[in-house]
Amino acid sequence: MTPLRVVIVMLEAPLPFGHAVARWSYVLLRELAARGYRVTTFAACSKSTEMEEACGLFPKPDYDLRLYGFPQREKFWAKIQSLRRPNSYMFSSDLKRDLEAELARGFDVLHLSDIWSGWVGLRHTRRALLSVHSLYPIDLADVPVRSVASLLSRSLLYSAERRLVRAYPLLATLSRRLSDGLAKLNPHAKIAVVPLGIDSSLYQFVPDDRRTTEPVVSVIGSMNWYPTCSAAIRLMTRLWPGIKERVPSARVQLVGWGAREAMKDFAADPDVTIAENVPHTSPYFEQTTVMVYAPARGSGMKVKVLEALAYGVPIVTTSDGVEGLPAEDGIHAGVCDDDQGLIDRAVRLLTNPAAANLQRAAGRRLVETHCGPGPVVSRFEALYRSLTRSSP
Repeated sequence: MTPLRVVIVMLEAPLPFGHAVARWSYVLLRELAARGYRVTTFAACSKSTEMEEACGLFPKPDYDLRLYGFPQREKFWAKIQSLRRPNSYMFSSDLKRDLEAELARGFDVLHLSDIWSGWVGLRHTRRALLSVHSLYPIDLADVPVRSVASLLSRSLLYSAERRLVRAYPLLATLSRRLSDGLAKLNPHAKIAVVPLGIDSSLYQFVPDDRRTTEPVVSVIGSMNWYPTCSAAIRLMTRLWPGIKERVPSARVQLVGWGAREAMKDFAADPDVTIAENVPHTSPYFEQTTVMVYAPARGSGMKVKVLEALAYGVPIVTTSDGVEGLPAEDGIHAGVCDDDQGLIDRAVRLLTNPAAANLQRAAGRRLVETHCGPGPVVSRFEALYRSLTRSSP
């Protein structure tokens, strides 16, 4: 069978420990190349350092990876463009020109790896696959509108998301909840549920002799992202007092970008350690007895939950936290939505090493079988083939 010609457009450079979608893009490019696909990738990037790193990971001629920095624009024109097409400013004129030239040479599939890359594929929707990782109507459902400006911003985002979803006949998303939301926006689209891929070989399963012997509860992740920040606040304000009462020697560590500012109200607590902007989170996972990640809301799959499972760190979370995963409560994770249930599950894992070991082994297997590069890219392969069969 002749290898398909696939063109991918993504936001951010494909890196194994970068932005959530960038991590999946890294896995996707590696696996497609290993399977013999002819792939050209266009990436709009915000950081020059990440562009350099990606070039080293995907060298020519083995990979055809083309990286473009976000364009520098006058604020006035950027605002005008944002009114017409929110977040389209990230794709430079050079990227759009080179993309159209490449597509004109012939292609089988245009894979748009996130909702905003849909702006550059509108001329090729019949041969395109648009991946959607979250939906604003879900993420912002409980966020109050506090000003006219925020109301306008939200309206623009909703309208743009709706426009892009309705433009593409083939959509891929991460969970049944997202699939149901997309079906309401575009009832005529074919919608496939494909989990976020993660290469567990990049995450060393923490052996028993390197796990902390102290009862340490953690929240790890960017505190600039609402789900993680809300999970940390819920832990400290609603869960931690109950955990501490039952496990007096327990401590908390809060780790992630912007952690000191976001968690400043808890910095004086002697049982709390805050670490921000760390170069790598793996040492903090090793120092974690149980990760308690209970976000207030947030659609899509949570990378830090996947990472905890891959490292073999027992996790207590909500149904939102395991969205997109067939995780069973008490088997792969402690899953509950009410405070008392979360506290009970955290205390059990803090005080029962045997139960913690069973759960962390099962969690690792779940990531490997459900989110591994092989099974996930095989699902995309099937979508690619269906797209080529249906295209004129």
